[in-house]
Amino acid sequence: MPVPETAAPASESEAAPAPESQSLVVYSGRNENLVAPVIESFAAETGISVEVRYGGTSAMAATILEEGSNSPADVFYGQDAGALGALAKAGRLQVLPEDIQSLVDPAWVATDGSWIGTSLRARVLVYNTEELTVENLPASIHELTEEQWRGRVGWAPTNGSFQAFVTALRVIEGEEAAKTWLEAMIANDVQVYPKNTPIVAATGAGEISVGLVNHYYLLRFMAEDPEFKAANFHFAKAGPGSMVNVAGVGIVDSCANCEAAEAFVRYLLSQEAQDYFLSTTHEYPVVAGDVALPSGAVPLDTVALPDIDLSDLDDLEGTLALLRAVGALE
Repeated sequence: MPVPETAAPASESEAAPAPESQSLVVYSGRNENLVAPVIESFAAETGISVEVRYGGTSAMAATILEEGSNSPADVFYGQDAGALGALAKAGRLQVLPEDIQSLVDPAWVATDGSWIGTSLRARVLVYNTEELTVENLPASIHELTEEQWRGRVGWAPTNGSFQAFVTALRVIEGEEAAKTWLEAMIANDVQVYPKNTPIVAATGAGEISVGLVNHYYLLRFMAEDPEFKAANFHFAKAGPGSMVNVAGVGIVDSCANCEAAEAFVRYLLSQEAQDYFLSTTHEYPVVAGDVALPSGAVPLDTVALPDIDLSDLDDLEGTLALLRAVGALE
């Protein structure tokens, strides 16, 4: 998939304060430590009171589905397109106004306009630089099932981004191929972690050799310790292992505070918020502007990206069922 041009950032007027006494309820699948500052900035700038409920991306999406039209959520803020797509598929997200959709390249917007990307995250293989060089690394995820990688690879099957990656594997290569790969990884003694941060920590410490994660986890370690003994690797072969996903947002169809919800979406696409994602969460911005790449990241136009529509990553339940069937999830 070619890297698209990005649109101009939202202007300051587009993130202008909303009428007084408005409130907003956000269900966030994004980590509180990462996004609370930008949500607090939105509240301070607009005067809108924001109540945030945090949890795992797939769990928060499931909660909205379970709550139905009685859900108090106005906005769903997810860490991947899979959960956003699942809500859209169930008809639980409104179509965003055209002027909001136009702020971002169509590649990062749902084909039906029901959600929009707010920042980008690339799937990578993080590796220990004392043990390995680029020449030693696999060309694709499939080589990780070989004997030489037995017990040396880490993954986090409960993580939403990993689940979106598995969904992409199902979409790109088919259900049977995805099942075969998962079973082969388990048979090859893949090491299981609760989330991505401990995978990167274990890689740098030499407890494992490589790990399947998003690009920005390592960048956070490097910001604290430039000598951290790990690096990111983008697979040479285009495929699910080299996909770029979004963190994104959608307005819930039963929103009680829809105007405030629109203001929140616009704010996440403002230059201020995009600069925050770049410098603090180390993600790629989705809008153009006077911003550089995340420190230590490579330009996405140098990465072999798979040809996939992120809107097709909507079968989260199918992925969870597959992960349970092979024993990767309980």
